Amino acid sequence: MFQNFFDALKKAGLKVTLSEWLTFQEALDKGLAGSNMTQFYYLGRSILVKSETEFDKYDMAFEECFLPAHKETEISKNMLQWLDKEEINDLFHEMQLHEMNRIEEVTIDKEMVEETFKDRLRDQDSEHNGGSYWIGTMGKTSFGNTGGNIGGIRVGGSTGYQSAFSVVGARKYRDFRDDRVIDNRQFQMALRKLRQFSTKLDIPETELDIDNTIDKTCNQGGMLHIVMKKPRKNAVKLLLLMDSGGTMIPYSSLLNEIFQSVHKANHYKDVKTYYFHNCIYSHLYKTPECENGDWIETEWLFRNLDSDYKVIIVGDAAMAPEELYSTTGNYRGPNGGLSGWEWLLLMTKHFKKLVWLNPKMAPGDAPWREAETAIKGLIPMYKLTVDGLNRAMTKLMVNK
Repeated sequence: MFQNFFDALKKAGLKVTLSEWLTFQEALDKGLAGSNMTQFYYLGRSILVKSETEFDKYDMAFEECFLPAHKETEISKNMLQWLDKEEINDLFHEMQLHEMNRIEEVTIDKEMVEETFKDRLRDQDSEHNGGSYWIGTMGKTSFGNTGGNIGGIRVGGSTGYQSAFSVVGARKYRDFRDDRVIDNRQFQMALRKLRQFSTKLDIPETELDIDNTIDKTCNQGGMLHIVMKKPRKNAVKLLLLMDSGGTMIPYSSLLNEIFQSVHKANHYKDVKTYYFHNCIYSHLYKTPECENGDWIETEWLFRNLDSDYKVIIVGDAAMAPEELYSTTGNYRGPNGGLSGWEWLLLMTKHFKKLVWLNPKMAPGDAPWREAETAIKGLIPMYKLTVDGLNRAMTKLMVNK
């Protein structure tokens, strides 16, 4: 059983060293977990897990090994994959804003719901979204998630009306993971890595220079001599370019989070934000609506922005090859006589540091996503997760 636990931890992606595993065994030998499964769980987590971002992985490995081998309400991995989809949760939360006012008090026969739930678990062998019979999403049954039924059993997903009397397959630490798409606070934390302090800026000397104040005071026999200096200011200049519309519509709220995070971080020397659709062409839009005429020329960037601007491009790169390679590939506006690929080449030639953040980047080279694969070879691309954003910020600040 313990060997299976070790294997499950490794399989879940936890880097448990032999030393940590032996320490865990020693703690068990000393009776630190007693005969209590809860104490055993926390003992293992305190020794074997290095960061809260790995709590979710630990929980999945623990449940795989130490939950009873069979329960009538046990949820298979396939079932959780069918029911646990972020895009459905996002859609539900938008719909929920319009539905909350119509919720009324309901009476629930819990025993009947539980028995019906067990029957469906035994019989169901495929994914279901909508409907009023199977376990699924956006439906009207008393089990599943993001549906219109009040009360019942929530399976996976996130809480909606907070009316379920039972929750199955909940993962409390999913939001701690470093491989999930991120929120406003996590954006702000990662953006702090974009710091390049300088005292060479033309600003007044308004900050107390403690070291020189002490030296001058001592040299004058204790007579106080205050020395001021220029405060260190972040010298980073940031250019944020975001894909808007089309296949990026499901990520509109995410783009807003990025925009808010960047502009709340007011310590940058300069921040400029523009939008594009699918690929960068001869014009960049001033607003996410990407309306013709409400734009600037891309060449304006090259004339007016220094090459030391840090450039963050956000988009799913989910364009047809002709949109990238054809000089007429931009069906929403002018190309300026160049293909999208040539405009991207000009970007890389002018700006020293660029990264591309992709909310749904395919792993490795994906032949079915030709444009994405090509752009990966030109501009460093990272998946838009906590880990991906941190790696991207580090890439922007490397002095190479």
